[in-house]
This record gives sequence, C-alpha cells and structure tokens, in this order.
Amino acid sequence: MTPQIEIIISALSRLLGWAYMLCWSGSFYPQPITNWKRKSTVGLSIDLSTINPLGFVCYAIYTAAFLYSPVIRSQYAARHPAAIDPTVRFNDFAFAAHAVVMCIIMYTQFWPFIWGLHVPQFQRISWTMAVLFWGSVLTPLVVMAVVLVQSPDGGYDPSTWAWIDVIYSFSYIKLLITIVKYMPQVALNYKRQSTVGWNIGTILLDLAGGVLSMLQLVLDSSLQSDWSGITGNPVKLMLGNVTIFFDAIFCIQHYVLYRDDPDLKRTPGPSEQTPLLVGQDDAVGAQV
Repeated sequence: MTPQIEIIISALSRLLGWAYMLCWSGSFYPQPITNWKRKSTVGLSIDLSTINPLGFVCYAIYTAAFLYSPVIRSQYAARHPAAIDPTVRFNDFAFAAHAVVMCIIMYTQFWPFIWGLHVPQFQRISWTMAVLFWGSVLTPLVVMAVVLVQSPDGGYDPSTWAWIDVIYSFSYIKLLITIVKYMPQVALNYKRQSTVGWNIGTILLDLAGGVLSMLQLVLDSSLQSDWSGITGNPVKLMLGNVTIFFDAIFCIQHYVLYRDDPDLKRTPGPSEQTPLLVGQDDAVGAQV
C-alpha cells in the first residue's frame, strides 16, 4: 500500500469515525424530546432505559483504557503483534461518554417527581433485566479477582490472565447488554401493535451509525494490513452488527407492520390513560 493511499484511507477512517459518532450521539435526542412533548413515557420500554446507562458506562471504561492506559495498550500489542495500535479511537470514547449522560437523562424520565411525565402504571423493570444488571456489575469484580489470583505478577504478564482481560470483560458486558436491551422494546411494540411513543428518528440515526462504524473498523484493519484488528476489537464489531439487526426490525415494525397508527396521534388505550400519582409504589417502579 502506497503512502498516498494510506493517507487517504486514514483520513477517510477519521471522517467515518466522527460521522458515526455524530449519528449515534444524535440518536439519543429524539426519544427524550418525544417523551417531553407527549408528557409521557408510554411506548418506551423501562427495561431498555434502565440497562442502557450501565452498558455505556462499561463501554466508556473499555474505550478509555485502550486509549489512555499504557498497561492495556502494551498488553494488546503483545497479544496482537501484527497490529500497530488498538482500533479504538477517541471518537469511540467521546461517543461513550456522551451516551452515558443521555441514557441517564432518559432513565430519569421514568421518575415522575423529576420530570412530571406520565409513567404507565405497574411498569417496572423485569426480573430478568434486574439479574442482568447486577450480574453485569459483579462480573468485572470476579474477573479482577481471577487475575489477581491466577497471574504470577499481579496481572501484568499478557500471556496469562492480565488486566486487559478485565477491560475485555467490560466490552463483553456492553455487548451482552446491547444484544438483550432491544428485545423488551421489540416485544412492547408487538404487544401494543404500535410504535407510537417510540421515535423512529432514533432508529434511523442508530442504523446509520452502525453502518458507518463497521466501515471504519474495516478501513482501520486494512490500513494496518492486519484483519485481526477486527477480532481484536470484538465489541465494536458486534455492536455494529447487532445494532443493524435490531434497527432493521424496528423499521419493519414502524413502516410495515404498524404503519397505520400515526405517531403521536393515536388515542391512548385505557391502561395508558391511568394517571400515576407520585408517592405510589409504581412511581418508583423504575428503581433497580
């Protein structure tokens, strides 16, 4: 590969990186704005809104470690000798940090005393999501204990259990959460036979970000002439694929299956009209 082509591919990679970051970052705004305009969270899954902040906290830790930790970067180089650098970029971290803030804001919209929005009565996080939440919190601690016990030098030898494995555990938690988090929303749309309250703008931006993210990962690996850069960044690889898969389902639900329901115009059903009084148990049903 000539130096000129390398420069072009590198510049294109950076452009794609910031483009997907803007798409994915922008996807966090339509839904909370829709909730605020409708004064209601009806149509939005509380499971999705509860587990999402934890997933992005894990992703922020993962990207920050690969960008700024000399230990993690050296252990990555030892395990992937053909790679120049990890394929994690600053735009990955910037996206993750922004996502944490926006996901927390969306989660708090299920607390009526904060935003004053109508929350469907009896809506609370499912036990499966609660198990996933606390399991995700405990998993890195377990991996850290294994590293300290099994590693002969306290986790600095990359050929055995090392600190990079702890960081990888955060990435796999994020991946698991991404795979699971969309399922309750798909099920909720199916149960209601409607996507009213679920903003399609979020999905379109999310889909565009997933495609651009995959393109950047391929370009980065081709630039290094090392396709292990893709498998060396498994969370980014799978995040893009899982995002595209579920966004396609949401597009089918919105534009094909339930397109006869005009968004924001359908009369709420009886169960959706029940007011939720602050102080009732359901007013704090969003708690984990």
